Amino acid sequence: MTLAALWADSVARAPRSSFLVFEGPTGDVSEWTYGEFDLLADRMAAYMAANGVDRGDAIHLALTNSPTFIAVWIAATKMGAWIVPSDPMGREAELAGHIKRTSPKLGFCSMDRESTYLAAAGSLGYIAVDESDAGFEFLPPDATSVHVDSDPTALLAVMFTSGTTGRPKGVEITQANYAFAGEVMAHESALTADDRQLVVLPMFHANAQYYSFTSAIAVGASVALMHTFSASGFLPQAVRHRATCASLFAAPLRMILARGGPVDGTKLRHCWFAQNISTSDYDTISNWFGCRPRQLYGMTETIPAVLTTRAPDAAPMTMGSVSHRCDVEIRDVDGQPVDHGVEGEVVVRGEPGLTLFARYLDDPEITAASFSGDWFLTGDRATRDEAGRFYFSGRGSDVLKVAGENVSTVEIEAVISEHPSVLEVAVVSAPDNIRDEVPVAFVVAADPDTGIDLDSLTQWCQDRLSKAKQPRTITVLDSLPRTSVGKIRKFLLRDEAEPAEMEVAS
Repeated sequence: MTLAALWADSVARAPRSSFLVFEGPTGDVSEWTYGEFDLLADRMAAYMAANGVDRGDAIHLALTNSPTFIAVWIAATKMGAWIVPSDPMGREAELAGHIKRTSPKLGFCSMDRESTYLAAAGSLGYIAVDESDAGFEFLPPDATSVHVDSDPTALLAVMFTSGTTGRPKGVEITQANYAFAGEVMAHESALTADDRQLVVLPMFHANAQYYSFTSAIAVGASVALMHTFSASGFLPQAVRHRATCASLFAAPLRMILARGGPVDGTKLRHCWFAQNISTSDYDTISNWFGCRPRQLYGMTETIPAVLTTRAPDAAPMTMGSVSHRCDVEIRDVDGQPVDHGVEGEVVVRGEPGLTLFARYLDDPEITAASFSGDWFLTGDRATRDEAGRFYFSGRGSDVLKVAGENVSTVEIEAVISEHPSVLEVAVVSAPDNIRDEVPVAFVVAADPDTGIDLDSLTQWCQDRLSKAKQPRTITVLDSLPRTSVGKIRKFLLRDEAEPAEMEVAS
């Protein structure tokens, strides 16, 4: 199966059914049926072909959530081209790097950020668009229907990893990969044509593409796309657009709790989320949403979320159980499966280009090092209980060796986050001449006016964590450095983590 075939099937099955609702920055709303958007994609394909894009060529995108982004993506899907989505707020060097590494034939950027894009684009021809535009007057008024019978393993996207631990890697995603993501995620959320996904996460990221859009296309459901995320606006938007499903990270959930509030008329029956939140926050958000959000686990490389929480088991701390058509194990340092309750590395079995990403862009060595036979090595650590539920322990880089003792930064973060004065926390390692490395914490106050009593927080940690797990310093920040989808850029904090000489630093 290919994404092109899934799209064609949904268009043929219900051309008059709603596909996309877009709410722009001014609150204006535009809507397209599957049939209407298919014609729009044909017009976009004709425009791109006239600008030199052919089958097998790349199109670079530096756009926020917008109808143009979706139109280019679907057009590329139909004509056998592939997209390179970049963070639209990326700096010149980042955009230039993506363009250089992928050699696109055409680029799309925002009129508002054209100067940055121009500096990054070099000789690349591009079009600057109004991201709120729904009229597409720059396209030809009509076009011949396009549908290329693509090989399932044909490239459809290169998505660059978020760079939370280092230099981004270009992840090659195929037509079959997208189709597999759509099938699995639709199955796990019991999605039907009557559902409507609310998308507030950025489209250049895998979450919005895999979990929301491709699952909707797989069953002919609709999508309400917001131009950006608004913590106070999320639930009113869900009501306004009659959304039934959504997908978020823990950080946006905390922002909704801090700046939003319950809204009458919410119809959400399902919401995915990733990364842990406290039990009290989870209970509150469940009451506000009208459903218990279900945690999942996946990576750009794993394609769908390979672990998903079943509705009866919805809880804030479990990563879930193995998803439909997926194969996941926990293995030790020798590559052997571990017993229940024993920590090890999460590994995912699949076929590259079909059920796992195809490869890393221009990096066969890293690709090879990321696999052990048929198993992709995630670098993430977890345990599993007898019921088959997985529990996150941290990334390999988040498991510290303190005087020979394994220490999980995730465990420390969970303890600190429960302190009433702490909004957010990130724990990283700092070098130590005696103990090799020690944990250090960076925290954000729940109330900036009140701040954080560091003596109280230090005592809180001493009361709940063994000596090796107690952070040697605690630094208060106004905010944690994040990627555009809310992941903490820990490598930036590690640069600030000097050898610890004081118990507490503010």
